Amino acid sequence: MNIKDKAKKLPSSPGVYLMKDSSDHIIYVGKSKNLKNRVQSYLQNSKNHSKKVEKLVNHLKDFDYILTDTEFEAFMLECHLIKELKPLYNKLMKSPQSYTYIRIRMDKGLYRLEQTNQIDEKDCNLYFGPYSSKNTVEKAIKGMKEFFKMQCSNPSYQNTPCLNYSLGLCMGTCFNSSAREQYHHNINRIIALLEGADTIILAELEQKMIETSMSFDFEKAAKVRDCIEAIHSLLQKEKVIEFTKENKHIIVIECVDELNVKLFLINRNKVLFNQMYKIDFTNSNQLAGWMKSNILAYFKPKSPHSPAAITKDEIDEAQIIYSYLNSNACEYLIIPEKWLDKENQNKIDIAIHEYLKTKLGGNINITNSEVKIE
Repeated sequence: MNIKDKAKKLPSSPGVYLMKDSSDHIIYVGKSKNLKNRVQSYLQNSKNHSKKVEKLVNHLKDFDYILTDTEFEAFMLECHLIKELKPLYNKLMKSPQSYTYIRIRMDKGLYRLEQTNQIDEKDCNLYFGPYSSKNTVEKAIKGMKEFFKMQCSNPSYQNTPCLNYSLGLCMGTCFNSSAREQYHHNINRIIALLEGADTIILAELEQKMIETSMSFDFEKAAKVRDCIEAIHSLLQKEKVIEFTKENKHIIVIECVDELNVKLFLINRNKVLFNQMYKIDFTNSNQLAGWMKSNILAYFKPKSPHSPAAITKDEIDEAQIIYSYLNSNACEYLIIPEKWLDKENQNKIDIAIHEYLKTKLGGNINITNSEVKIE
């Protein structure tokens, strides 16, 4: 069977596809809500294909696939397989160097805003990240340095203006003590921005973009726009990191179709347990009992040694889970840490029954259809 005929027989359901070359090596891993449509799109002659896709298709000789119940599971499986197999055409999650951090570094009494690929937990520097886009971090840092004139080319405090000062790129930290005070004030504002505590800088950047556009300096306006977009992207990533490092215990329900729902137990960036259930609209006691027993079995009180920081090995799964929970595909419930204590477990019963009543439309009875434990 040739590859096009094989693609025609694919199901129109969620899953992961593994592209192979003539040596049977996996060269690309992808996911889709509709496997048939997605794989067939590669095999159609299209002028819309990127150079990377054209090159991939030229080497494509066969493919395998793995079906999943939901698109979310396809995302998670794709992420896992890319990290495990490191296919040639999957670049994003292949190299640790694709992750970067923003570092606020103390250097000769002056804080420095810079990017780095590593965290040194022993130093006293402040870090934000990890971020999966080095280019986004570069745009954000460069844009903020230009906006605040933080690009001194001779920060040795010799009371002599540097070249960048004459070019309007330095606020005078090289020779003016009051400028250095303003510099540190701006650094603290940037820290507050990255922490999500103060986003006034974004409004100021937007005003700057409008002003430069009105002055017909469209090139500069485009740079400011790119900086704004980059900062928004970083702030979104910080939300993901904060949400994940809180180590929340989450139960999730997704309606797969009119007769089935899928339940997940998620902790940090891991899916601990998932199970498919058939829906019978009579009462919710069976499902509520199952949910509580598995919550207590899989969710454990946080150990004093539980990690707080999110590593670059965790950020991709964390992003997938965060996006899933904030989509319209599912409903979720967070179980507070204190509810896992024996004296507070009755709160789990109350929350689950209210959750099922609100989210699944009243009294239901759900019977076990399929069990998968990860």
